Amino acid sequence: MADPLGLLATLWRARLIAPMRPDRYLRMGLAMRRAGLTATVGFAAAAQRCPDLPGIIDELGTLTWKQLDDRCDALAAALQKHTPRTVAVMCRNHRGFVEALVGANRIGADVLLLNTSFAGPAMAEVIEREGADIVIYDQEFTATVDRALRDVPGATRILAWTDADDGSTTLEALIDAHLGQRPEPATRKSDIILLTSGTTGTPKGAKRSAGSGGASDLKAVLDRTPWRAGEPIVIAAPMFHAWGFSQLLFAALLACPIVTRRKFDPEATLALIDRHRATGLAVVPVMFDRIMELPAEVRNRYSGRSLRFATASGSRMRPDVVTAFMDQFGDVIYNNYNATEAGMIATATPADLRAAPDTAGRAADGTELRILDAEHRDVPTGEVGQIFVRSSTLFDGYTSGTTKAFHDGFMASGDMGYLDGAGRLFVVGRDDEMIVSGGENVYPIEVEKTLTTHAAVAEAAVLGVDDEQYGQRLAAFVVPAAGASVTVEELKQHVRENLANYKVPRDITIMAELPRGSTGKILRNELRGR
Repeated sequence: MADPLGLLATLWRARLIAPMRPDRYLRMGLAMRRAGLTATVGFAAAAQRCPDLPGIIDELGTLTWKQLDDRCDALAAALQKHTPRTVAVMCRNHRGFVEALVGANRIGADVLLLNTSFAGPAMAEVIEREGADIVIYDQEFTATVDRALRDVPGATRILAWTDADDGSTTLEALIDAHLGQRPEPATRKSDIILLTSGTTGTPKGAKRSAGSGGASDLKAVLDRTPWRAGEPIVIAAPMFHAWGFSQLLFAALLACPIVTRRKFDPEATLALIDRHRATGLAVVPVMFDRIMELPAEVRNRYSGRSLRFATASGSRMRPDVVTAFMDQFGDVIYNNYNATEAGMIATATPADLRAAPDTAGRAADGTELRILDAEHRDVPTGEVGQIFVRSSTLFDGYTSGTTKAFHDGFMASGDMGYLDGAGRLFVVGRDDEMIVSGGENVYPIEVEKTLTTHAAVAEAAVLGVDDEQYGQRLAAFVVPAAGASVTVEELKQHVRENLANYKVPRDITIMAELPRGSTGKILRNELRGR
């Protein structure tokens, strides 16, 4: 539970509480009550707080907060006629994603956020498991949706982003037909179902209700990251993912204009920051890589001087990229260690990252961390163990009815890591990534970091594969730096000079690029299949 006085001080510092006429606060309260205290209630509040200011800016132009709120109401009124229980959304970053999310939320329907990289069979399994009866999707995903809904003929389909008129029902047409209407009050609580990005099998659905975290989560974020109400943020991270989704909700709560585009482009992202004088940038870590891979003469066209924070989560950040980005654009990177099931766990500030560029940071306020061994005993500072977390933001459980492993009220994060003497957390890998080779424990991330210190290496991924003699052995996949070439033996020698001999990969494959999902995570199962 957040300390009331501390919460008020935090909200004042973030300008969420600001001098306004009493009637403005009254209208905000009434609008929030009408929309329901859902995860997306910030959109209704922003429409009263600053109705005529920009709410979302995408490739179709600008919508004010009032326009966006009216469109969400119109879509909600249209959806309500179908009395859906679950609305699935498969959209890229644009106004249609927001309208679908908020509209469904306002009528009490659960919202299932689908990964835009889904293949038909995986999507079909999730659709069936979660019972989605309406699917809102971008036209480019029609073939995938057709395949997924082959055995669900009664599902209602709505196109969000269209490239050509094919006679299908569109979100825009529904909004136009119902503009000025409001939905009836919801009779049930709406949950947001976020899909985990598990390493194996079909992603699990993790339910997070409006009460998950609440004021404590808001305070934890605002105390670590310099958000300010009303200031633009560029959201490049996919909004269907837990990280991009959380940044979208925070932007709405603070009435920060949301600047986005459907597909990430590193130069276009820098251009959006400068054009809209954005003070915030939300990305997944690989987007920092892509920005810093731009030729220097391209990066130097953009100052980025308006940025006060560039916040990332979702996968490991490369220490060399963190340092290079801050050297050019200022000390603005905030690395967040989050989990779909737990919300924010730790944050590394720019000062933390200057001291230790590979740290996940310190535990968020209201969050407790423990590093435990296999027998659930605390391990000494600096020693690796399994990361357990306890906070008010833990999820409501998987939609299958199962949950994470718990010990003494602490949830297993699924990651291995250690704490240093300053209380900073370091994540060394997933608990299922650790390999035992010839009786020795090896964490792939250590070998990956060593490989990327070679001047000719841009990226590396390391994993364990079965081996008859050693039980498991290391296999590495390496992407050379632009214009560079390197041999397998040179790479092995580089690792041998920096790590123990048993940590030298037996197999090294040189590739043009590593396979990645839409959130930037390396697809290790695809590599293992090779």
